[in-house]
Amino acid sequence: MRKGVKRILITGGAGFIGSHVVRHFVLRYPEYEVYNLDALTYAGNLENIADIEKEKNYRFIKADIRDVGQINALFDRYRFDAVIHLAAESHVDRSIENPHVFLETNVLGTSHLLHAFHRIHQGDTGGKLFYQISTDEVYGSLPEGGCFSEQSPYQPRSPYAASKAAADHLVRAFGNTYALPYVISNCSNNYGPYQFPEKLIPLVINNIRLGKDIPVYGDGQQIRDWLYVKDHVDAIDRIFHSGRVGETYMIGGNNEQTNLDLVRMLCEITDEVLGREKGESLSLIKFVEDRKGHDRRYAVCTDKISKELNWSPATGFSSGLRKTVEWYLNHLPWLDRVTSGEYRNYYHNMYGNR
Repeated sequence: MRKGVKRILITGGAGFIGSHVVRHFVLRYPEYEVYNLDALTYAGNLENIADIEKEKNYRFIKADIRDVGQINALFDRYRFDAVIHLAAESHVDRSIENPHVFLETNVLGTSHLLHAFHRIHQGDTGGKLFYQISTDEVYGSLPEGGCFSEQSPYQPRSPYAASKAAADHLVRAFGNTYALPYVISNCSNNYGPYQFPEKLIPLVINNIRLGKDIPVYGDGQQIRDWLYVKDHVDAIDRIFHSGRVGETYMIGGNNEQTNLDLVRMLCEITDEVLGREKGESLSLIKFVEDRKGHDRRYAVCTDKISKELNWSPATGFSSGLRKTVEWYLNHLPWLDRVTSGEYRNYYHNMYGNR
């Protein structure tokens, strides 16, 4: 345990990464009181954590980090010792269409949390921690060779990346100005169970099983590093408990792939799992106009977290990809409810009469 921590607020805990973090902390650390705050926008799904909702050390709070009144009232009531902040608008395509909501959530929302955390703990920050979960996209686009490190300059190139960069700067500013204890981690692309199917991997899996076109931006040669979500959660755990206050840690999967190669691998694995002819789904690949301002390559260097916290990704890419494909195909009712929007009824059914 981190000394002095009893109540942990995890924001965005009904989303993809957040739900895995919430489950991990609730089950591994029964001595913590874990509060899951989520606005339940389109990507927040309480079905993702239905298995832990009756645990004694877990509580769900429906709230929006953009609502400063709500946030201040919650901090006054519960006086959270630590915050693990994952709540964010995160889809680049959506940020291109509507950048304003990304600024409201990712920048103003983070500011509200920082102000509330500082207000209740100023002068008594021993054992307290604000943990900002960020992305490798804040560093911009890499040429061939090399990788982002904790010393790399910020060069965001999309509204999403700019909003996350601004949030990171706010966290560091509060640390410097108000002595607010913080850590930041920047991760590469996550994949695994419960990811909303607007993102590449679940989208491809779902389109293959439905026989729909698989859109690939531009020439498909954009390179991303892929990190299995449960490896990310393990890294978050280590940083939360043992990371040095005021430091930044890069978290990557050491799995660089072009988007086109990834899609081809998904076709091969999904066809096999579905019992189809090898390569049958390759004909579904359709190249489409490239995304505006599309970054060519991301990669992160994990030397620091490896040396300081003895962390490295445990899941090989081929193994993680197969586990991911099998999970989605074994959870088709979940996938159908998410893609139809029906999953939004879950909150009303579970909490509407309380």
